[in-house]
Order: sequence, then C-alpha cells, then structure tokens
Amino acid sequence: MLKSMTGFGRASYDDTVRKFTVEIKSINHRYSDLNIKMPKSLISLEERIRTILQEKIYRGKVDIFITLNTYDKRDLKPILNKALADNYYECLKTIKDNYEVNNDISISLIAKFPEVITLQYEEEDIEELWACLVNPLKEATNLLVEMREKEGEKLKIDIIEKCERITKTLEIIKEKSPIVPIVYKEKLMSRINELLEDGKVDESRIAMEVAIFADKACIDEEIVRLNSHLKQVNDTLNLSEAVGRKLDFIVQEMNREANTIASKANNLEISNLVLEIKNDIEKIREQIQNIE
Repeated sequence: MLKSMTGFGRASYDDTVRKFTVEIKSINHRYSDLNIKMPKSLISLEERIRTILQEKIYRGKVDIFITLNTYDKRDLKPILNKALADNYYECLKTIKDNYEVNNDISISLIAKFPEVITLQYEEEDIEELWACLVNPLKEATNLLVEMREKEGEKLKIDIIEKCERITKTLEIIKEKSPIVPIVYKEKLMSRINELLEDGKVDESRIAMEVAIFADKACIDEEIVRLNSHLKQVNDTLNLSEAVGRKLDFIVQEMNREANTIASKANNLEISNLVLEIKNDIEKIREQIQNIE
C-alpha cells in the first residue's frame, strides 16, 4: 500500500511502578533518518527500538520521544563520593593548620558539600524495562504507519487523476500532430510565392523540405514513451514496497519526453497543450516528494 512520509503515533504503558510514553512523528526526507530521544537508562535498548521501527518505516525523517516516569521511589539510594569527601576533609584540615580558626570539622559539614552524597536510581532489570516498553512502542509505530497509509491513499488518488488528465491531453496532441507538416507546407508555399515574382515553385524541392520537416517534427515515439511512463506510474502506485524514489525517476523521464514533444512539434497549439502536461507533471512531482 502506498504510504506518505507524514504521520504521528502515540501510545503508553502504565502500572503501579512506572509509566512509559512513546510518541513518534515523521515527515518527508530523502533517506531514512531515525532520531531517538529517551532516558539514559534505556540507551542499551536503542538497537532493539531501531529494529522495530525499521521493520515498518523505510524512509522519512522520524523523531521518537520516549519518556519514563517511575512512581516507586524506593529504588533511589544515596551514593558517597569517598574521594571527593577525602579531598574536602584534607582541605578543611589544611585551613585549620594554617589559620587560627576553631576546629569544627564534622560529618554534617562535609556531607553538605556538593556531590559528596548524591541520590541515584538503582540499576533496573533491562529485560523488565523492555517488556514494559515494547508494546507501546509497537502500538505507536502501527498508529504512525496507519496514518501514513491513509495519507498515501489520498496522494494515490490525486496522482491517478493527474495521470488520466495527461493521458487525455496526449490524445489531443496525437490527433493534432499529423496536421503540423500540412500547416508547415502551406506557410512555406505562401512565403515562397511572396518571394518569387514569377510564382514558379519547384514542387519536388518543396516536397523534400516538407518531408524533412515532418521527420524532425514527428512526435509519435515521444507520445508512446510518455504513455508508457504514465502506465508505469499507475503500476508502481499499486506495489506493496516503498516506491517514492522509483516514482521520482519516472516523473523525471515524463518531463523529459514532454520537453521533447514541445521542441519537436514546432506548433503553438501543441506547445500550449504540453504546458498543461508539464504543469500536471510538476504537481505529481511535488506529491511524490512525500511518498515513502
């Protein structure tokens, strides 16, 4: 199914001990760019998190925000920085020995100095954390993918409509293209008659010039190729894989054929029709920039 690269998903896990919240948002990007923001205690789970995301998301700039709130504070414990406490004690002794001050060095005094005693969380079982995180992570990812699929379906409908409009315009161009050499011949004859006083015209030479022009102005191959590209777009839209880059390449080829038709046809009416086609191709190209 066609997917947009824009989406959002949110899920959470909550029990009496902890609460996980996972939010994922994505926008269009040329490649796959996963950015994970989470507590340091979960760093060792980053590779597992990426694996789950990469199973469902193949392209786009994706920001993942994981928050962890712990209700039970019993896992906090005080940590003594003994080396720092020793240094503070030695500094205080030096002050006592070098200055005439009262010796009031005490445990409470040293304990008050910064970083001597800090509170830290006891290391939690990483597998237990993963068991709590994995379900909301998968749920948020699925919600993101679901939104991307809905947006992708809208893009698909719009692109198909524009392809159908281009096909109809190509039919009009195809009908008009045989008239181009005839009009050229009439203009050529008129111009020669204006220049020649006796009005004598070498019909064989005129026929040769018209034949050369008709060969140069023939756009049958370009019309066939452009129609082929349109079919490729429709076929590609129905693939189950990521197709954004492939569609981008096809659209470039479509634009190339449209430019060739405009330059070879040498006809104002056809050129105007090609402008309509190029306008639709550009709109398709803009839509494809947001397809995974």
